[in-house]
Amino acid sequence: MLFKNTLKVALTASIFCASAAIAQVNVMLPANPGGGWDGTGRQAFAALNKAGIYTGSVNFSNKGGAGGTIGLAEFARTGKGKEDNLAVFGAITVGAITLNKSPIDLSKFKPVARLTAEYLVLAVSKDSPFNTLKDFVEALKTNPGGTPVGGGSAGGVDHIALALLAQSSGTEVGKLNYIPQASGTETVTGIVNGTLKAGFSGISEFQQFAQSGRIKILGITSDKRMKGLDVPTFKEAGYDVEIANWRGILGSIGMPEENYKKWVENFQKLNDSDAWKQVLKTQGWEQYFLAGQPFGEFIQSESTRINKVLKDAGLAK
Repeated sequence: MLFKNTLKVALTASIFCASAAIAQVNVMLPANPGGGWDGTGRQAFAALNKAGIYTGSVNFSNKGGAGGTIGLAEFARTGKGKEDNLAVFGAITVGAITLNKSPIDLSKFKPVARLTAEYLVLAVSKDSPFNTLKDFVEALKTNPGGTPVGGGSAGGVDHIALALLAQSSGTEVGKLNYIPQASGTETVTGIVNGTLKAGFSGISEFQQFAQSGRIKILGITSDKRMKGLDVPTFKEAGYDVEIANWRGILGSIGMPEENYKKWVENFQKLNDSDAWKQVLKTQGWEQYFLAGQPFGEFIQSESTRINKVLKDAGLAK
């Protein structure tokens, strides 16, 4: 009898191990391929694998549009209660929910981890007459409607950064000509071909184009100059603008507590790993880690802050 019980336990353990070995996580990337959220999700799971923290398979799904609200709506619908369904999202989503009147309630999801922050840069074409941020702002003040500026989704951090720049320089926010783009690459294309006078995006999406000479960066929204990027901050140039695009991970609505705790633990280990530190260095992302319920509290406070900015800027009622 003892032998049979031992054999039964051993077989059960073997089945469990086999199941663990073929475990799969589904990850919603609520943006088009090639953007910041896409990169964050794929780079994070590559680093989890490299560090030996999570080595199972990963099924990525891209569904962009409306500041991530379309992808997150599908994530809410299809992932509810599932054990290992995660989604990438960030600061852009918070404003997009308000502007798109989306029914998404971020507090319903499981707050797994805030991973990175990336400051924004304003860029123009290499042949642009604007050589400083002041040059650009003067043109913006003179003819805001005739100075089209591209960036991410309406109500996202790029849009908010432009609104804050307008407010700081005395430009009417309601007259701005902001044109949302599907990705940072699309914004660069618009800058280069002249359909956009300037564009906002994260450092990681613009720096390679600046290094190749296709665009020139006029300023950055950080509180101090960034190492390896010889451009002034907006504050240095005389404009009271400081804003970052943070990105993080959500668990599905109703994710079992055991799975939720495991993913929080996985991302805590990721944050301390050499593999992730190398990703941060390579991508130019700032380490901005916060996990579990403290991250949930941050999401709530950030929702309040961003919605106030949107209302103050006249972008939302």
